[in-house]
Amino acid sequence: MKAQENCIWDSHLVSVTFSYFYLSKPTQHYQSHMQIGSHPFGKTDSGEKVELFTLLNDSGATVKITNYGGIITDILVRDKNSNLTNVVLGFDTLKDYISDTYINSKPYFGAIIGRYANRINKGRFEINGKTYQVPCNPGDYSLHGGFAGFDQKVWKAETETSHDEISLNLTYLSKHLEEGFPGNLKVMVKYTWTNNNELKIDYTATTDNPTHLNLTNHTYFNLNGGKQDILDHVVSIQSDAYTEVDENAIPTGRLQRVDGSCMDFRTPSRIGERIDETQGNGYDHNYVVKDFDGSLKLVADARDQTTGIKLEVLTTEPGVQFYTANYMDGALSRGDVIFSSRMGFCFETQHFPDSPNQPLFPTTLLTPGNTFRSKSVYKFSTLFEN
Repeated sequence: MKAQENCIWDSHLVSVTFSYFYLSKPTQHYQSHMQIGSHPFGKTDSGEKVELFTLLNDSGATVKITNYGGIITDILVRDKNSNLTNVVLGFDTLKDYISDTYINSKPYFGAIIGRYANRINKGRFEINGKTYQVPCNPGDYSLHGGFAGFDQKVWKAETETSHDEISLNLTYLSKHLEEGFPGNLKVMVKYTWTNNNELKIDYTATTDNPTHLNLTNHTYFNLNGGKQDILDHVVSIQSDAYTEVDENAIPTGRLQRVDGSCMDFRTPSRIGERIDETQGNGYDHNYVVKDFDGSLKLVADARDQTTGIKLEVLTTEPGVQFYTANYMDGALSRGDVIFSSRMGFCFETQHFPDSPNQPLFPTTLLTPGNTFRSKSVYKFSTLFEN
């Protein structure tokens, strides 16, 4: 079953029921009532219509995603008392995402980031002897794809269902030299929500000219529902090293061991335990995935004792950027939740920052005839589940 992006159901949700029998127990019958639907979310300043898609599993856990920037606006999962809790930072209207205050703040709430997630030093790189200049925003480096990256594009959307999963497929054609990047790049990002409370994100891309590509999702998590900051969240990261950076957060090309430092999360630790010892204003560092081989593996997890909600992150990517919302200043809010510093954290699965200029880092070069593929999974549970 597929539906185009402009298809709206009167009920806002379509219930898809599947039945099947287990061979070992012919009389046992299972039905899934997963639901997926959409409703209007607003219009961009240029008049493009935007939809908000709702993905609902059998337990009532819900993910909401808009095709503007592929932004995850809500993830509601059950806490230890079975209450639905929204565990991400976001807004209720498109107007909030396109406001001058939001654009100037650059938080990238829940969005698809591209063409190049994280930083490119001086906004320059070379391919086959030709130098390309992309926007520097801010300062002396390019950040998250330039002034108008994938987070500000309206993506074409289709829905897809199976017996225990529902998916939103978003596609976008980034034209040659958009934000200075070479090649006509065709991108598909598939969001899949399962009955196991797993949000799977599959990235696929092809190009007609060599180009650099680094895709991620920039969701901010707060597992206590925004009732307080994330400093008491307990985090573990499966990494022995991170990419060393200079005072502008640009990689030096060297890897730094985490041993004996505030960067060491191999043993679960409170985020706030050593955050004041970090370089800069908090955690904003790319961790090197341990034993990276391109397979899907667990790279990080976080938990909140108040709600009992646990998040596990798996990825095929070589790195994960751990960010603690260091630069949010309270200018943005949702209801009575003020988005101030350290009100959320990100696990941005990715290639390393500035890889186009770092020959020893895993390459981000995509060439014609090859297909970029990447997968990340955000899995939710409670600490008291068996």
